[in-house]
Amino acid sequence: MNTQINNPLHGVTLKKILEDLVEEYGFDILAEDVNVNCFKHDPTIKSSLTFLRKTSWAREKVEKMWIDLKKDEVL
Repeated sequence: MNTQINNPLHGVTLKKILEDLVEEYGFDILAEDVNVNCFKHDPTIKSSLTFLRKTSWAREKVEKMWIDLKKDEVL
């Protein structure tokens, strides 16, 4: 049986991750940390989700930022 107990992303949607990050940091800070146009020019959740679903390296960076954010909230 393959469980996801140690996976902090289990059960969390990409939309929720992005919404949390935008609420905490805003698109300006996201654009500094993940240098992609969807965060720089007319950023929206919808356009960012479309890009992140197609671009694994950017999605991985965003997911790591979210994990770090959640770790900081626990401390």
